[in-house]
Amino acid sequence: MLPLSHKVLFFVFALAAGLLGLWGFYRLYRRVARGAGASESRFDQPVQRVLTALRVTLTQERTFRRRTVISTLHAFIFYGFVYYLLVNVVDGLEGYLNFHIDSAATPLFALYNVLADVLSFLVLVGVISLVVRRLFLPSRRDFRFTEKTLLHPLLRANYILRDSVIVSAFITFHVGSRVLGNAAKVVQEGGDAFQPFSTAVGHVLFGGVSESALQGWRLFGYWGALGSVLAFLAYFPYTKHIHIFMAPLNYALKRPVGSGVLPPMKGLAEAMEAEEPRLGVEKLEELEWPRLLDAYACIQCNRCQDVCPANATGKALSPAALEINKRMELNVIAAHPSPFTLRPAPFESGASTAHPLLEYAINEESVWACTTCGACMQVCPVQDEQMLDIVDIRRHQVMVAGEFPPQLQTAFRGMERASNPWGISRDKRLDWAEGLRVPTIDENPEPDVVYWVGCAASYDPGAQKVARSFVQLLDKAGVNYAVLGKKEACTGDSARRSGNEFLYQSLAQENVETLNTVAPKLIVATCPHCMNAIGNEYRQLGGDYRTIHHTEYLETLVAAGKLPLAQLDENVTYHDPCYLGRHNGVYDAPRTLITQMAGEVLELERGRANSFCCGAGGAQFWKEEEEGRERVSDNRFREIQARLDGAKAASAEYEQTGHVTPGKVLAVGCPFCKAMLNSTPEKQKRDDIVVKDVAELLLESVHRADGTAVQPTGPSPDATPLEQPEVASAPNAQMPMERTGDTPAANAPAAVVGETSADVINAQPGSPTQNPDIQPEGQAAHPETTARKSWKPKAGSTVSQDDVSPAAPEAAPAPTATDDVSAASPASDEAAPARKAWSPKGKATSDDVNPAPVVSEPAPTVPVEPPARKAWAPKAKAAETPVPPEVAPPTEEGAVTAAPAPAERKKWSPGAKAASAAQPTPSTVELSEAVHVEPEASAVPAPTPAEAVPLDSTPIERKKWTPKAGAQSPAVADAVPPATSAPTADTQVEASAAPAPAAEPSTPARKKWTPKASVPEDTAPTPPTPAEAAPEPITEHVHLQHVGENTLEEGQSATSEPGTGGRKKWVPKKNS
Repeated sequence: MLPLSHKVLFFVFALAAGLLGLWGFYRLYRRVARGAGASESRFDQPVQRVLTALRVTLTQERTFRRRTVISTLHAFIFYGFVYYLLVNVVDGLEGYLNFHIDSAATPLFALYNVLADVLSFLVLVGVISLVVRRLFLPSRRDFRFTEKTLLHPLLRANYILRDSVIVSAFITFHVGSRVLGNAAKVVQEGGDAFQPFSTAVGHVLFGGVSESALQGWRLFGYWGALGSVLAFLAYFPYTKHIHIFMAPLNYALKRPVGSGVLPPMKGLAEAMEAEEPRLGVEKLEELEWPRLLDAYACIQCNRCQDVCPANATGKALSPAALEINKRMELNVIAAHPSPFTLRPAPFESGASTAHPLLEYAINEESVWACTTCGACMQVCPVQDEQMLDIVDIRRHQVMVAGEFPPQLQTAFRGMERASNPWGISRDKRLDWAEGLRVPTIDENPEPDVVYWVGCAASYDPGAQKVARSFVQLLDKAGVNYAVLGKKEACTGDSARRSGNEFLYQSLAQENVETLNTVAPKLIVATCPHCMNAIGNEYRQLGGDYRTIHHTEYLETLVAAGKLPLAQLDENVTYHDPCYLGRHNGVYDAPRTLITQMAGEVLELERGRANSFCCGAGGAQFWKEEEEGRERVSDNRFREIQARLDGAKAASAEYEQTGHVTPGKVLAVGCPFCKAMLNSTPEKQKRDDIVVKDVAELLLESVHRADGTAVQPTGPSPDATPLEQPEVASAPNAQMPMERTGDTPAANAPAAVVGETSADVINAQPGSPTQNPDIQPEGQAAHPETTARKSWKPKAGSTVSQDDVSPAAPEAAPAPTATDDVSAASPASDEAAPARKAWSPKGKATSDDVNPAPVVSEPAPTVPVEPPARKAWAPKAKAAETPVPPEVAPPTEEGAVTAAPAPAERKKWSPGAKAASAAQPTPSTVELSEAVHVEPEASAVPAPTPAEAVPLDSTPIERKKWTPKAGAQSPAVADAVPPATSAPTADTQVEASAAPAPAAEPSTPARKKWTPKASVPEDTAPTPPTPAEAAPEPITEHVHLQHVGENTLEEGQSATSEPGTGGRKKWVPKKNS
């Protein structure tokens, strides 16, 4: 018990210190309250929030997510301080009341003493260890920042170091004083077995000391332990260790939604019309108040900086610096010239800050370097929301200041005009499904599943393969599904993450209205960004839909036995997309599928919740990456490369056993991850690593299980000369030439960093898009081209060998074979039953689009196809001296036609091969003409199926799309009697030595598909000669288009002229 004088003095001191401490906490509240109102509820379900805060705080689960050893030392201090809340109260009462806690009295007292003694020792161990680590060990680099990072003046003046020393000294003195006082007490009482550390200290320091000296040390311990706490109260609200109170408060007031949902902006339209709109965040007080609370909860551990992909690759961004800079500024503006007047500082009373956040908290370069991967929020021990601060600053920069990376303007314009960031016509949104029967919501108004294709799968060639694989799996499993087709618009994810909230809401509202009309039972998306936006963020706009990722849905189909699987030979590792894993918690479904296909998943060191971003998120895909040591995608790919290279199955021992070394596959679940990792410069050095979506791998496994997969063993003799011409007739630049894993061509320039990557688009805005899938002349084709060969028109001809009907129109779907080249492998033909319904001629074909029968195709049909295929490309040198197809090597001309393929990519469908009429070779032109006139020449005897397919399938649609008819109006084209061209076809068949009858029974709808027939008005009764009609359209329409361009003229022409509406003519409902 304290002497009376000590009791009085201590009481006065405690009262004064307590009042100053309370005043400091009140001012802290005033500063936090200066923030803007929270856009989301933070006080709903109070009981659950309190329980959650207690659980997270007491278990320290967020702290133990990283740095296990350091977290353990921190736990020593934390649990010691929590227990010291009780110890300090008990010690204080002992000084005023006559009672004593004797370990021998009750087991409860013994437990109290042993915990107090042991935790006091652990606190000292933890504090001393952390001080040594921060000041002396190499790990101190964790608390440093790059030269590019914007730091507050206080931070540059070593405020953190100074504060850490002060607080560490306080903790050491506080706990040490208590240990010394208790040691003297134990010595006075003759020792206590339940307080081993205090007993040991007492024997060493106070053995043989007088009673008065021991009493003096007890008084020192009392004042030192409790007096230091009271003295520290006034300083406590300004130190980093205020987080001991603010962290639990942050847990209790956390957002009610996950990190994948950005805060809503209500009343946006009204705010945009104001003279001085206040949108987003410019100054500190414009941040929502929970974000100001984040600054005080921050423990300044720099863990968020450690996991930030931008910071890890040498960019200026540091999420830790952002929070610390906010704290420093709050401390500065809270300073008062007369602190003892008990008056609030101007900022606390409502005064505005003088400087914007971009001047002291975060620079503009850092704002645009964020990928919104959410790693900083996931790893933060106190649950700060650094990413949301950055998005709010972007909103102000875009919608108010109008200052943002210029490359984003291209994406914004595309979303505004064409409802997709690629800027490609919305009418082409279903081009990815060419050759597959994919029902739209109009055709199947009550599906069990609505497949949300997304912009990437609609326009990006690499992602289109994922969509094609997925729908074929749905067909295989017998799923009742539909797509929205042209009713689908961009979800607005990129617009929102880049700060263009107004554009996002306009796109989202349109989609919400569409989906509310459709009322889907289940939405499945192959893009995690679309899944997140529709399933999580559209609720803010009145859209509540059950949305899952395609890997989750495929997992259920496999589990139900609807998709039989076979073992794959590849070693497979998996990259967790940020918006699938970290933001939505989907980790197991993709791994379950891969394990069932490949036996195991080669886990990456940075996997699951700790996955490293690919670098595409946060609208980074549409802009140039900020300057740094390396690209984010390169950093990630090197880790993937090291993991696959270290796989046991790929070791030299495995090869010595006589087995073929398994392939190396990187599996992904996001089209943007696929594009970034497949196009990153590091990937260009490794052709042996294949990047595929889980759906693509699953389709291969399913086809192997069915025995329908064609195993490529190398280029077939006739595959090489036809590879380049085939590219020219493809609907999308990269889809025809799918290399293994979408690996870019070996000769692709290093500057090309994506299949349709916005990096390339923005870096070379005026140049045509490179087609990395085009094989250069003389270069060996990839092994997968053998499988693709079966998709060639000539292969398509054999497809109809099962079609015993003599009617040539059955072979009309041959153009689908061209489109099907885009499939990941020949196995992708499994969707054949649906595909035949799309026949441009409106007649259901009975051919099984599976290329397997190609082996039995008669040889005579092979030489006929290459010229027709090659000739279609507008850039083909068709105007040159006519050369018979038997003489002119397709590869030479293919080299010419391959490069400009994108220009005519869209116009080709579905008659992509009709351009054979543009071939100067008489025989080829005649065959093409015969096909076009055959609709009316029904009197001509029907050819055999083997003969009909190559003639009818290849050029059947090419003619109608070829602009060679520029000199003729649609009316004239219709006026041309088909019978007049029939004789030409007969003559041509004889001249070319090809099966003439095959061309004649062409589909009756041919005439309406060729509004630009090459017959001049004055010679309408007479069919044009090959030399006159073919070269002209080529010279008129040979021009490259940028991958993101959409020529309005072509679109208008396709709309105004019958038969050129792309999907319009061949939709299944028209054929049914």
